[in-house]
Amino acid sequence: MTDVLLVLNAGSSSIKYGLYPVAEGPAVKRGQIDRIGQRPTHRSQDESTVLPVMADTGHVAVLRWLGNHLQSTTPGLNIVGSGHRVVHGGRDYTRPIRLTPKDITALEGLSSLAPAHQPHNLAGIAAAEALWPGLPRIACFDTAFHRSQPRLSQLYAVPRALTEEGLLRYGFHGLSYDFIASQLPKVLGARANGRVVVLHLGNGASMCAMNKRQSVATSMGFTALDGLMMGRRCGDIDPGVVFYLMREKGLTLDETENLLSEKSGLLGTSGISSDMRDLLASDAPEAAEAVALFIYRACGFLGSMAAALGGLDAIVFTGGIGEHAAPVRAGILNGSAWLGTTLDADANAAHGTTISTADARVSAHVIATNEERVIATHTRKELASPSC
Repeated sequence: MTDVLLVLNAGSSSIKYGLYPVAEGPAVKRGQIDRIGQRPTHRSQDESTVLPVMADTGHVAVLRWLGNHLQSTTPGLNIVGSGHRVVHGGRDYTRPIRLTPKDITALEGLSSLAPAHQPHNLAGIAAAEALWPGLPRIACFDTAFHRSQPRLSQLYAVPRALTEEGLLRYGFHGLSYDFIASQLPKVLGARANGRVVVLHLGNGASMCAMNKRQSVATSMGFTALDGLMMGRRCGDIDPGVVFYLMREKGLTLDETENLLSEKSGLLGTSGISSDMRDLLASDAPEAAEAVALFIYRACGFLGSMAAALGGLDAIVFTGGIGEHAAPVRAGILNGSAWLGTTLDADANAAHGTTISTADARVSAHVIATNEERVIATHTRKELASPSC
């Protein structure tokens, strides 16, 4: 038997997983289940399968299927620990930890700040415990990467008492940004420690302004609903809209939250799909408008990130849309030409690593993210520490 670590990355519409050696090394097995809630499909390096479940099956049942699948298909591997993505760590969780029942309770209390993610993250932890009882479980937090931000980047203009209670801009997608930061020297060379904006574009989307490979500002705030337009989430919106929906349209608090977090974004504006792949393949004018709005909003936030950095040296695209949707990358770079971006159309169409021209003042790149590798690295370190 070979000892391995299980990594679970449960997102809002997908679950990525990996089995990693206890010592350093690439994954022994990696895979992903996506389109959860629509038609869950499992893909790994050696198979592609539509799950034998109802099309609208949710995360809990999908995780149960995945756990049983791993037990039956990897008989020679012995899972000795698990690492988990947890979206919101609040003020108290600023580094990876070995989970205790007390921690689980505390993290459940943060679910209202990331309702599209935190419950699924915790379901993954519970599923691992049910299938492998007593397994050491390490939580890695998306919010932790952004704790390096200056205080002003974290503040809202609200009464100070609320700020002291923790009403702050936390930021998310930190595990992805952590990985990209580690890859910047390989791709950007001398520019790696300069002023870089990373665009993590997927069903959830955000930007992070980095200087010296540390977070300076990010588009998401107190919750993962803020910032860029996303698959189902509205992103940045006038708070008065919430009052309008409740006072004038008669929506309850729960209905308002559901509208803005589950029925808006690409899905709401197109009326067709929350998946960028579907919209790019569609001839419907509503699909084209939704894509155009996604690009327009991204260009606006890119400008604000450059302002936070006092200039810009490089742009990096990552995430499902960032890595695979060439038309979206082209639209954002062309719409941000005033910053010094110059698109290399051929390199972009070929999904090259560098998609800007050689003479561009601001270089543009595509780097595939790997949150699971970051989680595996943190899990190894925590399990090897004396406290564990």
